[in-house]
Amino acid sequence: MSVEFGYTPAVAISDQERDAFAQFARSAVRAAGEVILPHFRSGVQVTNKLENGGFDPVTLADQAGERAIREAIERTYPEHGIFGEEYGFQAGNGLTWVIDPIDGTRAFMTGMLHWGVLLALFDGESPVIGAMYQPYTDELFSGDGTSAWLERGGQRESLATSRCEEVASASLSTTGIEWLAGEQQGQFRQLSRASKLTKMGGDCYLFGMLAMGSLDLGVEAGLKPYDIQALMPIVQGAGGVITGWDGGNPSMGGTVLASAPPALWCATRSSSWAGGSPSWASTPSASTSPRRRVSSARPGAARRQTSTTRRSPAAPASGKARRPRGRSISALSLIHI
Repeated sequence: MSVEFGYTPAVAISDQERDAFAQFARSAVRAAGEVILPHFRSGVQVTNKLENGGFDPVTLADQAGERAIREAIERTYPEHGIFGEEYGFQAGNGLTWVIDPIDGTRAFMTGMLHWGVLLALFDGESPVIGAMYQPYTDELFSGDGTSAWLERGGQRESLATSRCEEVASASLSTTGIEWLAGEQQGQFRQLSRASKLTKMGGDCYLFGMLAMGSLDLGVEAGLKPYDIQALMPIVQGAGGVITGWDGGNPSMGGTVLASAPPALWCATRSSSWAGGSPSWASTPSASTSPRRRVSSARPGAARRQTSTTRRSPAAPASGKARRPRGRSISALSLIHI
């Protein structure tokens, strides 16, 4: 019986391990960037992965980039699992590296810059490390849910989202409205009309701009785990919020809403497009405490679980959504949309 990638009991990691994993992620995406960049704007051959009339492009650069990261993982952390867009899932000890060698392949194949190499470390419940690298501009975004950084030109700086708290003052971006399903398209149009401006296009790069403070809101749809996991610790580490469309854990993809401060997330969710103002939205409070680090835990030990079968956080029981990890928001723990 084949094993599929999904939620499992979370694995605890120590502060020392976390720092080592973060450094590895940054080096691995740079290594992939080195093999990918020669293919950019070079007329690289494109293959369609779909046979039913759709279009899901893959290039030799995608495949070479994922192989470079997989080889680095297998050398350094052979006990870890790997889940990549091009070569699938390989189970490990509960910690899994999640790879999208080129997020934004359409941008890549048309010579545009909003693409990047994505790598996350997933602990079974949510990503704890994320890195995004744009090799053409030599910009490397990374985060661990408590802090986020940008490295470029040999310099490293901390990232922080904007302080925008009102939808009317917010800049909004999505890669394309056609990815939104059903009523989500109408809801997005309402949000777009309510916001200050809307920028179409962006892929993974829009999340980097949100973490940097240049963008306030991001909506993406049709995502797979490898499309979003690397970006979550970056946005959270910069002080932002990133959830599923329903307010749940977005680790497995789907439609995602990312925002700058928690107050803006709440303002967005309480607007008319979300179906009215829920009871929790009037006075949201945000905790500035970072994701708890597990410095005293035995490295690699599993956290205690009440059941060996974990319910997806995006589909909670009793009508209550799980609070997203990273920047904790007391209001989010009460979401029922």
